[in-house]
Amino acid sequence: MGIVTGDVFGSDQIGVFLAVVGNTVFHPLELEQDVVETIESPLELETKGILIGGSRLIGSLLAGNSKGIAVADLATERDIDELTSYGDVVVMESGINTAGNLLVCTDHGVLASPDLPDEGLTILGDVMQVDIGCTTVAGQSIVGSLAAANNKGILLHPDVRSEEIEIIQQVMDVPPMVGTVARGSPFIGSGMACSDAGVFTAKETTGPELNRIEDALGLI
Repeated sequence: MGIVTGDVFGSDQIGVFLAVVGNTVFHPLELEQDVVETIESPLELETKGILIGGSRLIGSLLAGNSKGIAVADLATERDIDELTSYGDVVVMESGINTAGNLLVCTDHGVLASPDLPDEGLTILGDVMQVDIGCTTVAGQSIVGSLAAANNKGILLHPDVRSEEIEIIQQVMDVPPMVGTVARGSPFIGSGMACSDAGVFTAKETTGPELNRIEDALGLI
C-alpha cells in the first residue's frame, strides 16, 4: 500500500495511458516490463497489456469497475473479445467515446460527463450495476481527466463547485477532497492511476500533493 511516482513513455500523463478497471490495470501493450512492475507495486492489481484500436492511450479510451467496462468505438472486435474476460463491455458511440476522459468509475457509483446521451447513461448503469450521476467538474465536461477515485475516496480539481460536490458525494458515496498533481496540475485523472491499495502518479508530484492524495483516497 502506498504511492509510487514515475512516468509512462517519458510522460507524466499517467492516467492517459493506464486504466484501472476492477482488479486489473490495463496498460499499453509495448510498455517496458520494468515500468509494469513499478505500476504493480503500489496498485497491487493484475496487469494486462492491450491496445485499443491500435492506440496506446488506454486510460483515455477505457473506463469501468468490477462489473463492466466502457470502451471507445475505435476498439476492434479482437479488443472487445479480450475485454470481455474482465466484465461486460459497452462500446460507446456517437463520436463521444473517450470513455476514460468522460467517466469516473468505482463499485459505488459512476460520474459521467453531461456530454453523454441519456440512453448511453442508462446502459452504462445497467452494465456496471451502480447509480450514475451526470455532472461537470469545475465547470468542465471531461470529468475523467479532472478526478480520480477508488472505493474509499475521490480527489477533484481544486475549482470544483459546491453544486457539483453535492452530486459527486451522493453518487460516489465517499467524501470528496480537492488537490493537484505534478506541481500544481488540476488534471487529477490524467496525472495518476489509483486502486484501493495505492497510487502510481507523476514523478513531479510534490510531497504536499502526495499527502493530499493519501488523505483523499484513504491510503493512510
